[in-house]
Amino acid sequence: MIRVLAIGILLLAGCVTAPPVQEMSDARQAIAAAEMADTDRVATDTLDDARRFLAEAEQQIQEQAYGPARLNAVRAKNRAASALRSIQQRNDN
Repeated sequence: MIRVLAIGILLLAGCVTAPPVQEMSDARQAIAAAEMADTDRVATDTLDDARRFLAEAEQQIQEQAYGPARLNAVRAKNRAASALRSIQQRNDN
């Protein structure tokens, strides 16, 4: 029983301490898509927020603070997605 518990804790710790590679990739792709769509500079503040979150995540990865880095990468992706929605709504009108 204790062995199973120890293995579970080690597996969980491995998930938490791994760099957020996928989240960073998702954030970069979302920002790039929003930047390409924002030719009229409609969503500059929202995109700036996304870039700031991504920069913070990159710094946190350098510091091996993977939990906060993951959160900021997700925030960056979400802000970029919000910017893209704003751009698309503006273009539809």
